[in-house]
Amino acid sequence: MKEVTPQEAFAALAADETAILVDCRNRAEWIYTGTPDLSSIGKKVVFETLVDETGQPNEAFVSRISEIATPQTSIFVICRVGGRSANACQLLAANGYSNLHNVTEGFEGGVDEHGHRASFEGWKFHQLPWCQS
Repeated sequence: MKEVTPQEAFAALAADETAILVDCRNRAEWIYTGTPDLSSIGKKVVFETLVDETGQPNEAFVSRISEIATPQTSIFVICRVGGRSANACQLLAANGYSNLHNVTEGFEGGVDEHGHRASFEGWKFHQLPWCQS
């Protein structure tokens, strides 16, 4: 697994037509904080939770990814900060996937001194394309 910044991930996704971005956050996060928008590079984000809102693992995570990607596909995985996406990459690696990239700052990044996210790191902070549902 390689660790990449949001900017590196977006550039790589734009350069490789077969690369995919998996957002492994949960539905509430997608709705309330927004999602990456890859329409400007002719792609759609793959939305597949790693765990649900109660912390229960998504037993179908690997099989859902296998429906759209081969073990050699360049897969970028994003979550809120970079922890769940690292776990998702490890899970995929344990199941034979070899071209994995964890988006380290995540979609919103860490919390600043005022308790706010997206203020110093993350996909949103770097003004990469995103949308609100």
